[in-house]
Amino acid sequence: MPGPRNASLPGAAALTAVVLALAGCGAAEPPAGRDGTSAGPDVTAQPTTVAPTAGGATDAPVPETLAFTGRTIDGGAFSGSSLAGKPAVLWFWAAWCSRCRGVADEVAAVQRENAGRVNVVGVAGLGSGDAAMRRFAEETGIEGFPHLADDGGQVWRRFKVTSQEQYVLLDSAGTVVHSGPLSQADLRKRVAGLN
Repeated sequence: MPGPRNASLPGAAALTAVVLALAGCGAAEPPAGRDGTSAGPDVTAQPTTVAPTAGGATDAPVPETLAFTGRTIDGGAFSGSSLAGKPAVLWFWAAWCSRCRGVADEVAAVQRENAGRVNVVGVAGLGSGDAAMRRFAEETGIEGFPHLADDGGQVWRRFKVTSQEQYVLLDSAGTVVHSGPLSQADLRKRVAGLN
């Protein structure tokens, strides 16, 4: 029996060397998030709180789904935590998308009808480019609510959105209650039912 045991030692040593080499290469890489992208700042599942806003809103717990930041199409900073405590609609669009252009009026109407009760945020991306994003917002009249410039796709990946003209609906606890396309009638109905 010493023969087979000795024969496996070189194989085990080689396997150990490969594992150690791979582990050393991976150490320089940032840890991967659940969606396969680099994990950003450490985000815990425990809710945190946000300071009251200038409008006097009370502190609201910030769920993990809203623990992200971005840049608006006009260059401002945006924090997902600003959506905490109210239902939210994330509308994923691209500046070159004719379907997105076709529903822009309806999305703006949904935002106006639910202002103060539901947060609506556009998330532009898929190679739109900053100038095209701003032009799309101006031409379609959707400037009444914030739009993220997400050409890098960080927010798209976070919510597992893979194509434009899709919606992610979150309840006031930050739980995703819908992700995908919606007809405009279904959008109105679902937004009316958000709590």
